[in-house]
Amino acid sequence: MNVQYEKVRAQTRRHFFGQAGLGFGALALNQLLAEEKGGVGKGVKIPAKAKSIIYLHMAGSPSQIDLFENKTALTKFHGKDCPEEYLEGKRFAFIKGTPKMMGSVFDYQKRGESGQWVSDLLPGLSSVIDDVCVIRSMNTDQFNHSPAQLLLQTGNPLLGYPSMGSWVNYGLGSENKNLPGFVVLASGGKTPSAGKSLWGSGFLPTLYQGVQCRTDGGDPILYLSDPKGMSREARRKTLDALKDLNEYQNQHIGDPETLTRIAQYELSYRMQMSVPEVMDIGKEPQHVLDLYGAKPGFVSNVETAADPRRLYKGDDPTFANNCVLARRLVENGVRFVQLYDWGWDHHGSSPGESIDETLPIKCQQIDKAIAGLIKDLKQRGLFDETLIVWGGEFGRTPMMQNNVNSVLKPGYYGRDHHPHAFTMWMAGAGIKPGAYGETDDIGYYIGENPVGIRDLQATILHLLGLDPHRFHFSYQGLNQRLIGPTDDGQVIKGILA
Repeated sequence: MNVQYEKVRAQTRRHFFGQAGLGFGALALNQLLAEEKGGVGKGVKIPAKAKSIIYLHMAGSPSQIDLFENKTALTKFHGKDCPEEYLEGKRFAFIKGTPKMMGSVFDYQKRGESGQWVSDLLPGLSSVIDDVCVIRSMNTDQFNHSPAQLLLQTGNPLLGYPSMGSWVNYGLGSENKNLPGFVVLASGGKTPSAGKSLWGSGFLPTLYQGVQCRTDGGDPILYLSDPKGMSREARRKTLDALKDLNEYQNQHIGDPETLTRIAQYELSYRMQMSVPEVMDIGKEPQHVLDLYGAKPGFVSNVETAADPRRLYKGDDPTFANNCVLARRLVENGVRFVQLYDWGWDHHGSSPGESIDETLPIKCQQIDKAIAGLIKDLKQRGLFDETLIVWGGEFGRTPMMQNNVNSVLKPGYYGRDHHPHAFTMWMAGAGIKPGAYGETDDIGYYIGENPVGIRDLQATILHLLGLDPHRFHFSYQGLNQRLIGPTDDGQVIKGILA
């Protein structure tokens, strides 16, 4: 065997350019992978408030106007032509010409001791609103789903960058060697527009990518179970032989991904025992399941439908089941749990995507479950060490979407994408409950305390104990960061406890 020839043959263009900026840093990476721990240097870790994070992403982007922004001035202009000042020089995904202004379709009440305005669609969240910090001044520079989701979750609107969960997994590792540090759960019938890149590892070693767990009644993780006829002892012998071969290849070729492959095989072997145990929510007491609205073993026909939106039912417990799983996962040492719920893109252009009919269904699917998650974490003493984040990739316009329907009619109320101002909320570890930021009288622009995507990312890393400005990975000659190369990302000190 010609070792030099094999080394050159294994060297892809990507490896060449990636390693050109790393030099002998690959040696440190090898050690990092062998330890399966966080890969950050001295001075990057800071005192942490949160041990883990549960990120609830509503894919498609819910309407802040109908859930959190009680704009009486907008209601007064309902049905009237949108003023030119909100249209001139603006780019929209679908709005054409002059649309009608559209106030909230639903009523609002002041909730909790904090007196925050919350829509009647969210009675469950209203019951725990005093534990939540509602950020009403989010903004982004992307107005289409895929790039906006990528910017939010990876720090870049282009493909090929590590997801936030991968960054956290790389920086902190998992507290449980038998479970992955980053787990993804999906509901709503489809994955987000940007696809599985949202939990990919990008240029980080693939060891740190998210592991998607299924909740459709089959194996929680595809291909995790041994084939029929293979005993656990036989599997162990097979893995030992593969490990010897991979270690030989690593010694002679030195590709860091070889060590990643070894680590993934070993983790998969351990997960064969640990994952089925953690994923079995049927072991939860009935009163806990009732708290979330969960139903063990439920498999929704939505998950395999070509257009799931037309089949949505408010009592579908899939998201609730995932919330129970999220709590069980962080309870067992998983660092980052990402829940994606699809179906929040309410344009009003076709059946199953309206503000007036579909939004109430989607809210019913998640509302009790989220309130139950917060209450359950509190009663278990996990709330103060778990960070919860909720939101979409952008907001919705204060005017109706008019590319298909030019007048408002039942079943077709819709709003276009709106990057200039939207709402997210955070709760739990290190978060001060209340409200942060404001928008103008109709919810079009931010009035005070603007919060950008990089600010949100910086705050999340800060709460997890990673300095967002020093935390990086050297790739292609640059110190790559989740928050990007500039100083735009700043910790939102006004929401910290």
